[in-house]
Amino acid sequence: MPIINIDLWAGRSAEIKDKLIQNVTKIVCETVGCPPEAVIVVIRDIPKENWGQSGLSAAAQAKAGKQASKGML
Repeated sequence: MPIINIDLWAGRSAEIKDKLIQNVTKIVCETVGCPPEAVIVVIRDIPKENWGQSGLSAAAQAKAGKQASKGML
C-alpha cells in the first residue's frame, strides 16, 4: 500500500488538493501497478512561518521580496 506524504504551504483550496490527490493517485497506480484503493495521500498544510530555508522562514523571505521560484519550493 503506497502512502504518499505531501508538504505544502498552507492556503490552497480544497479543489486544488482534490485534484492533486487524484493526479498523484493515478500516477502511483500506473507506476507501481496497484489499484487506487491501495493508495493513501496525506497533505500537510504548513504555515509559511513554520517553513524555513537559508536561515529565514518563508514568511520572512516573502516580506524581504524573495519569490518561491528563486530557490524556495
